[in-house]
Amino acid sequence: MAKNYDVSGDVIQWTNGTGSAVASGQVVRVGLHTLGVALVAIASGASGSVALEGVFKDVPKVSAAVFVQGEKLLFDVSAGSGVGAFDDSAATGASGDVMGGAIAWAPGANTETTCTIKLTPGNTTATA
Repeated sequence: MAKNYDVSGDVIQWTNGTGSAVASGQVVRVGLHTLGVALVAIASGASGSVALEGVFKDVPKVSAAVFVQGEKLLFDVSAGSGVGAFDDSAATGASGDVMGGAIAWAPGANTETTCTIKLTPGNTTATA
């Protein structure tokens, strides 16, 4: 193994600076351009483990969004009752939204409120 190997990089310790508690399974922004999924509940101001890679089901989806498997998704930070939700690639990002932090693992249909996504770190654009 390389002498400079540190960790696998699929989980990071993240400090919750959102001002609200984060539930296990909730999608969070790590910095400006990275999305992750909290692996534990993380109180405001506390630190906890966040996955940066993997496939996650039952994450919030914008009800009207329609997308195909493999489509790059927009994470709308203000949707989903304020916790954020995934929208299709045709959506226009607003301040704080992240495009490309995930792809659709399965198709998303109109009126569905959850979806299955695969995190895709390093492939993002954040809306200022």
